[in-house]
Amino acid sequence: MRNWMIRIGVAAAGLLASASLALASDASPGACRAGTLYLTFDTGSMSQAELIARTLRKHHIRATFFLANEPTVNHDNSLDPTWAAYWKSLAADGHAFGTHTFDHVYLRSAKGGEGGKVVMRPQFGAQGGKDVAMTEESFCTELRRSAQAFQSMTGQPMVPLWRAPGGHTSPKTLAWAEQCGFKHVGWAPAGFLGDELSSERYPNQMLLERALRDLRDGDITMAHLGIWSRKDPWAPGVLEPLISGLEQKGFCFATLREHPQYKHWIAQRGPVRVEQAGEQPQTSSVSGAKR
Repeated sequence: MRNWMIRIGVAAAGLLASASLALASDASPGACRAGTLYLTFDTGSMSQAELIARTLRKHHIRATFFLANEPTVNHDNSLDPTWAAYWKSLAADGHAFGTHTFDHVYLRSAKGGEGGKVVMRPQFGAQGGKDVAMTEESFCTELRRSAQAFQSMTGQPMVPLWRAPGGHTSPKTLAWAEQCGFKHVGWAPAGFLGDELSSERYPNQMLLERALRDLRDGDITMAHLGIWSRKDPWAPGVLEPLISGLEQKGFCFATLREHPQYKHWIAQRGPVRVEQAGEQPQTSSVSGAKR
């Protein structure tokens, strides 16, 4: 009797598993009939951080975040320990994280300076607003500072990806970054979601319609967790209808861990693990606004 019951249970489990697989195989092609998009967010003022996290969670979407230590609407900085709970919750949701440089460092000169240095300008931090000549070593340190802060707060490493502030790179900075393990990520022309543009000239409805019309399979999008200068914030008016509209068109979403251009690099390089010195990287004391 017991053996008979076991056989019935095994058979039922097998049928259930087969049915589940059949449903999954039937649903997947239709669900992603338009292809896959890759949502990415840079830090910014963090004014829309909670809204963006809730919206992604509601739609069961995993995105990729690029982190710099920027002043926030809470009068702190985005990689201060005060934001640890936020980053932990996103990490628990399965999102991916890359570095946006720690002090939001802009490339100033594409030509190598004396001794192979490159002129950069940190937007924040102790040298905010000043031109700084960086070597490969100091530039690599700048990339890793964000990874160190994130790992210290969450216990999880970043993926080996970076995004230059403003998207400004040079052959030298790209090569330096790859030497220390980071591949650069830009965005598709249609993926520029426009949240840092003037809301008077580029209202939310215009940006929404443009994105719904122009985004294509494989595109990487770019927006921020809040922008100081935009009077009519982008995320409250655009993100929810954008995601819903793209889902209705048959798009799926994934992190850059799955992107064909980056997944092999990530698999080969592995996560960015940094040694913890027992202290957080020094946070910036600048409270100025971004852009």
